[in-house]
Amino acid sequence: MWRSDVGVVCVGVFSGAATMARMDLIETVDELRKWRRGAGRVFFVPTMGALHEGHAALIREARRLAGESARVVVSIFVNPLQFGPHEDLDRYPRTLDADLAMCVAAGADMVFAPTVKEVYFDDRSIKVTESSLSGVLCGASRPGHFDGVCTVVAKLFNLVQPDDAVFGKKDYQQLAIIRRLVRDLNFPVVIHALETVREADGLAMSSRNRYLSTEERHQAPALNRALKKAREAWLSGTSNASGLVDIVAVEIAGTAALARVDYISVVDSRTLMPRDDMEDLGLVALAVFFGKTRLIDNIELHREQSGR
Repeated sequence: MWRSDVGVVCVGVFSGAATMARMDLIETVDELRKWRRGAGRVFFVPTMGALHEGHAALIREARRLAGESARVVVSIFVNPLQFGPHEDLDRYPRTLDADLAMCVAAGADMVFAPTVKEVYFDDRSIKVTESSLSGVLCGASRPGHFDGVCTVVAKLFNLVQPDDAVFGKKDYQQLAIIRRLVRDLNFPVVIHALETVREADGLAMSSRNRYLSTEERHQAPALNRALKKAREAWLSGTSNASGLVDIVAVEIAGTAALARVDYISVVDSRTLMPRDDMEDLGLVALAVFFGKTRLIDNIELHREQSGR
């Protein structure tokens, strides 16, 4: 693989055949705007890098939706605005060369990888604030996080000007907030949601999984098992939120001694508001610490799951 200031040429494998694929790497706003003028329809996958198979699945889904005529753009930008004062901004992995190789293999046409100074002015004084959906779940323990997410996504939407964007359901609260951002600020962007991509043992793929010790990694699949037990109980008639929370908590406590629960919540999947009884369109969501590593996961509660 070689790259110039605005280009990457990689040997990728597509449909089992080795091919030479070209992918543009753009690092400045000026170059991005030049590229965008002739790009036509664009499908966008925003990331913070340290890409794994979950991100690759998002890019492949964008490629599938885009077909041969539209372009697929991936952004790689570690956004400082969404990290709290005691969170892992400096520790967050930066793996640009490996990320670029994954992007081209998954079918991206362009990667936008700007510096912080390229995205944010030193004297910036404007931000996007969310005042409803961000007050629960992860937002309750991470004040300001989703304002940082909204601000950077709004900027990226303005810069990339995508027609469509693909997000994963693992960050379900983020997905709901981005949908609200698009609606409330009238962005002409269609949001597509992809199911959570998991390891063979059920653990949701995350860039933070690499921080888990061997024993923590062994225990972490308990989160998905606990969520599945709650869904099974719900499908069998348990609709009381506290009962579902207890099922998740007991499973985690019994099989993941190293886990420290941040929250376990049962909410409406559209509004993210807590519900005492969940008849349909619900979500069981959790955040759990293993040491300093915070993992999130969720499972939807919909009646059509009864046949699964």
